[in-house]
Amino acid sequence: MTDKNNIPDPRAPLPTGDAKATAVRSMFDAIAPRYDLVNRIMTFRLDVRWRKRTVRSLALPVDSKVLDLACGTGDLCRDLKSAGHQPIGMDLSWGMLAAARADAPLVHTDALRLPAANGSIDGVTCGFALRNFARLEPFLEEMVRVLRPGGRIALLEVDRPLNPLLRVGHNLYFGRVVPLVGGLLSNRNAYRYLPRSVTYLPPEEELLAAIGAAGFTDVVKDRCSGGIAQLLTATRI
Repeated sequence: MTDKNNIPDPRAPLPTGDAKATAVRSMFDAIAPRYDLVNRIMTFRLDVRWRKRTVRSLALPVDSKVLDLACGTGDLCRDLKSAGHQPIGMDLSWGMLAAARADAPLVHTDALRLPAANGSIDGVTCGFALRNFARLEPFLEEMVRVLRPGGRIALLEVDRPLNPLLRVGHNLYFGRVVPLVGGLLSNRNAYRYLPRSVTYLPPEEELLAAIGAAGFTDVVKDRCSGGIAQLLTATRI
């Protein structure tokens, strides 16, 4: 069951398949106007640091063509352009694209069906969206398809700290404070869904193995800020 905006009801099981894609699109359409504000407040601006680190981790030459998938309001596109690259933002949410503040081409599309030729892209970034795709394997396969051999990916996502005390505090903050702040400033059901959506992520070893099996090498996971976020990098074979 979903509300009138198709945002998942927090009392219902998490959606899957096409229902998940519909729910995710509606949710991000709804929260787009204040998405950046809520992110900055909830992460104490750590998200800014994580995105800059993501761009550096690509380790690509200046003027590389980089797709930013699930680009949202264009944060990573701006950082990519500042680093001298040619970013192209792509997102499934019209609301996010309408709220974008990026001087880069923006495309409304599904990341599982990218409008890019085989081997035409130097790099791919994606911020906080792995858990929102209807299926992970087709997403990885699409990145392999559009990247040239030697192309790089840098995927930023939430994570769970390994330290038990940090994990308890993180779970309380993510499960209680985030929905409260999100509800006050934006949409309560959307920010109740986002903490729950972490359960979509495969276990660490399974996720890294899936990236490698899709056609990548040098698969590395870096923990950010004590493990509350993760940065996954790899090179296209």
